[in-house]
Amino acid sequence: MHRVGFLKSIHVKIVLIYILLILIAMQIIGLYFVRELEDSFVTNFQDSVTDRVSLIEFSVREEMIRERSEEDATQEQSLRSILAGLNSSDIKEIRVIDERYQILGTSDSDNQGIVGQRSVDELVRRTISSENPENVISLDEISRERIWILSVPITWQGDVIGALYIESNIENVYSQMDEINQILAGGTAVSLAITIILGIFIAQTITHPISDMRKQAQAMARGNFSRKVKVYGDDEIGQLAIAFNHLTNRLQEAQSTTDAERRKLASVLSNMTDGVLATDRKGRIILINDPALELLKVSRDSVLNRPITSVLQIDQDTTFEDLIHQQEPMSLDYSTHEMPYILRANFSVIQKETGFVNGLIAVLHDITEQEKIDMERREFVANVSHELRTPLTTMSSYLEALAEGAWKDETIAPNFLQVTQTETARMIRLVNDLLQLSKMDSRDYDLTIEVVNFNQFFHRIIDRFEMSKSQNVAFSRMLPEKEYFVAIDPDKLTQVIDNIISNALKYSPDGGTVRFGFTVKDGFMQVMISDDGMGIPKENVDRIFDRFYRVDRARARSMGGTGLGLAIAREMIEAHGGRIWAESEEGYGTTIFFTLMVEPEESEWE
Repeated sequence: MHRVGFLKSIHVKIVLIYILLILIAMQIIGLYFVRELEDSFVTNFQDSVTDRVSLIEFSVREEMIRERSEEDATQEQSLRSILAGLNSSDIKEIRVIDERYQILGTSDSDNQGIVGQRSVDELVRRTISSENPENVISLDEISRERIWILSVPITWQGDVIGALYIESNIENVYSQMDEINQILAGGTAVSLAITIILGIFIAQTITHPISDMRKQAQAMARGNFSRKVKVYGDDEIGQLAIAFNHLTNRLQEAQSTTDAERRKLASVLSNMTDGVLATDRKGRIILINDPALELLKVSRDSVLNRPITSVLQIDQDTTFEDLIHQQEPMSLDYSTHEMPYILRANFSVIQKETGFVNGLIAVLHDITEQEKIDMERREFVANVSHELRTPLTTMSSYLEALAEGAWKDETIAPNFLQVTQTETARMIRLVNDLLQLSKMDSRDYDLTIEVVNFNQFFHRIIDRFEMSKSQNVAFSRMLPEKEYFVAIDPDKLTQVIDNIISNALKYSPDGGTVRFGFTVKDGFMQVMISDDGMGIPKENVDRIFDRFYRVDRARARSMGGTGLGLAIAREMIEAHGGRIWAESEEGYGTTIFFTLMVEPEESEWE
């Protein structure tokens, strides 16, 4: 997890917000206080000056309207005397101006030279002309201090006879305000320092539990549910800490349940013999178990996040929407020329309660063997029906001929009866072979095992065929002189060798040769019986041991074969723990091989 930056910390934010709020409040209070105090000081100063000006105005008016004798002082002297007594720290200068804008007197002893001159001050002119007081705060060009200039009209009997021009030093008021502002700023700084200290402690009481919960949340994100948040009180944060601890316990329980269910699901998926695929709502594979990988012969990395239609190789004819609406199982044929391979896919839609499709589950079954068994069953029924229908049809036609009077013909009747007997014997052989295969399929048979000298055993069977054969076929024996013993059921193995030699004689041409031999290696005997017949096409060699299979069906039936001899031979050899196979080249004959386990030489029968 990333560490929180200093400025992004909630602790710092709370302190900063607390300080800003206090600072803003103090600034608002300070501005209001200073403004009101300044207005009060200025107003008091102006009222004080105005009150004194009222007294001055009365004295000056009396001097201006008084009639003078020769013994009296001049008006200028009288006004100078009156104004001289009014000098103070706050009043800088007072001038008396008549209605003709002539300066009659001034309180400034250093500025007596302006007496008798015309006043050019605009404020005085407006006062005389408007008969109303005028005032303005101005900046002294020499001292660079603020002064308050007041111009008051002097009236007598309703007429303006002059004006008083007063310059008062209001800079003292603003100096006092500056001192007050400095005191307020100092107080603000001290308050902020105290506020910062208190804010840090107050913020810690809020942020410390939150920091604990943040650390716990980070630990929970890593899968650690063992930590608990400390509860510091019963306030909202304390209740939040209690709720957070309860949430941790619930999440731990839910995580444990989820992990258990995930392990169960993983165990079920991994131990299923069927393949399972799951997709998201767009049809991309998000889950696939090992049996599905084996059935599809793909790797996990190559199929994850790929469309299911592409993985199943049905994207040419089928879309994901088609699979969603697929109700019946779908057969997936991956067969090649050499090997059949068929899968069956059942599709199930994952839907929410609202009906929104959230994905798809596909279950794959390998039905190759089932299809093969079904095909073999169909072929078996068809072959048995065909094999029975042919002799039955022949017998039915001959019996009908006999019933219609052919039995009276001494030349025809014996031939018809012989054909009927031959077909009956053929059906009996077929039924016996079927019964024997049925017993072997159900393992309902017993082998009578004997230890026999295979050299003598093989010679006896070959001798019997050599004495009874009718066609011009030579026998070639390539048996070793050393005697070998095998544990076999003589009757069953005699039947196997009889079937193989019978087939070799049937398909060998006149003048051909049937060769016999065996070799021994690593404790196993490999027996060989070869002929010079027509051979078997390469693509059919492995099928000659299937039931009812014939390379040349017409010739095999004419020779009375049932197509079950080699199938019975395979079952017999496998029952003895060996195996049987064929090698053939079309036009050059066929060789049948089978193996048997050789008994050790130190056995008691040696």
